[in-house]
Amino acid sequence: MKKVSNVFYVTTALVILFVLIGAIIPVRFEQITTNINAFLSTTFGWYYMWLMVALVVLSLFIIISPYGKIRLGKNNDRPDFSTPTWIAMLFSAGLGIGLVFYGAAEPLFHGFLDSPLSEEGSDQAFKEGLSLTFFHWGIHGWAMYGIVALSLAFFQFRKGEPGLISATLKPLFGDKMKGPWGITIDVLATFATIFGVATSLGLGAMQINAGLNHLFGIEVNFAVQFIIVAIVTVLFLASSWSGLSKGIKYLSNANMALAVLLFIAVLFIGPTLLILNMFTDTFGLYIQNFVHWSFRSAPLEGDNRSWVDGWTIFYWAWWISWAPFVGMFIARVSRGRTIREFMIGVIVAPTFIIAVWFATFGTTAGNIQRNGFDLTQFSTELVTFNMFDQMPFSSILSVLAILLLMTFFITSADSATFVLGMQTTNGSLTPPNSVKTVMGLAQSAVALILLYVGGLTALQNTIIAAALPFSFVVILMMIALVKALKEEMKTIGQRKK
Repeated sequence: MKKVSNVFYVTTALVILFVLIGAIIPVRFEQITTNINAFLSTTFGWYYMWLMVALVVLSLFIIISPYGKIRLGKNNDRPDFSTPTWIAMLFSAGLGIGLVFYGAAEPLFHGFLDSPLSEEGSDQAFKEGLSLTFFHWGIHGWAMYGIVALSLAFFQFRKGEPGLISATLKPLFGDKMKGPWGITIDVLATFATIFGVATSLGLGAMQINAGLNHLFGIEVNFAVQFIIVAIVTVLFLASSWSGLSKGIKYLSNANMALAVLLFIAVLFIGPTLLILNMFTDTFGLYIQNFVHWSFRSAPLEGDNRSWVDGWTIFYWAWWISWAPFVGMFIARVSRGRTIREFMIGVIVAPTFIIAVWFATFGTTAGNIQRNGFDLTQFSTELVTFNMFDQMPFSSILSVLAILLLMTFFITSADSATFVLGMQTTNGSLTPPNSVKTVMGLAQSAVALILLYVGGLTALQNTIIAAALPFSFVVILMMIALVKALKEEMKTIGQRKK
């Protein structure tokens, strides 16, 4: 099973080509990605929205249907990891750096800089800023992860198929998935994974650099970011070589502990009562507007379509591009759970954790903004550190945030390296270190090129483009999964007779 597949060679060649083009013509490269992004966001925005809604509906249907009783594995299989460790792994792999990068900045920007619904700085905009952030990070994205992960786990552990995206389409295409078509599907998944994770690594490098600049005056430039990526690459490859049950498990738990520590510190140092009240109010606002925002495509000139493209469509594309990686990782650590337990755990627990996190950081930032210190003047990666400056123990909070970024950086890249190793070795559950090394270096190289050619803009542009081809695969996976679950229920019914 450990034999390197053609997916490895095709994907490696494509990544090398991408990196060379970015290095040789960086300015032209950024122009091309910007144009592609504008075209895709404008033309396919409605499509991304319908796809994410379909995933939410399918997730709800599976949870309440008889399919929920099916176990991901043999009937006597039980989970490999305890529920707290399992949730920590979901949290670390599925969220990563974005949670720290956007924790304070996104609610702040929606409420006080570019509010899509109400007047900037108003009470209503402040609350909507938090609710819109819950919307971008909540149920829709985790439904995407959940369905992709469920498909992989079901076919891998229940039906004995290899842990490949192509294997989940066998109910539709049969043995065709063992040939060129299957390779094409797995290359799309692997390519989307590399670019999705590279975006997060780029964000992490930018914010670690910003934090070091804020604390120690270290310059913000590509050279420093290159060194940061190089150091973290060595660390996550070392962790990856140690295996799933050691490196990723321990790092995920350490990551969760650091995140909880920083969260509790901000909750109690910040405006605690306001945070609790804002969370309660804005979570209700999120539920109340869930359906409308799910379909909000801003079709008319006065609807602020650029906001939808820059935020909602970007996020939906980012979730899609992360889905093969996170889906495979979640599947790998979820053997033995029932489908109902799995789907509720994957969608409900992270959504609640996210809402509490953003309510704490977003309310604290908004409160500082309303008290007269303008946080919106800072770039995204600097907002959190300048927010800490206005609080007691600011240096300790900043150091904690940098450490959390580092552990998120390592766990995300480590998990992705493992998954990319699986994808390029015919679904091996123990991919060789040599393959994981090449895939890890590919992620880091893409992250560096994107930072080199245009920083955050290039990172966002590339995500939109990388997600589109894989989104069509997700639709096929949904159809194949429902078909396979129907067949499985028939089989179970016949056994009982």
